[in-house]
Amino acid sequence: MKLKTLFSAAFLMIASIASAFTIDYYNKDSQKHVMEVKSNGSTQKVEFSASTTGATSIQTSASEVEIKTSCGWVKVKNGAKVHIKDGCITVQ
Repeated sequence: MKLKTLFSAAFLMIASIASAFTIDYYNKDSQKHVMEVKSNGSTQKVEFSASTTGATSIQTSASEVEIKTSCGWVKVKNGAKVHIKDGCITVQ
């Protein structure tokens, strides 16, 4: 019984890792940005570090999310590369 419970927990952990949504970004701004993300009817926050190139992950099974920027909502697909300038996102 313990082995079955352990296997189930491991499977759920692997499934949640596999469902990570990744965005590669280049933040041209000298400040970090924390933006709201909508996916599958829920919201969460995503952080983009200042003046850097990086990647960030969002826990979702969706293939596309919407990110609220200072220029409005932007749709971003899984694995997209984006640039951030003046708090606005452009998908490359």
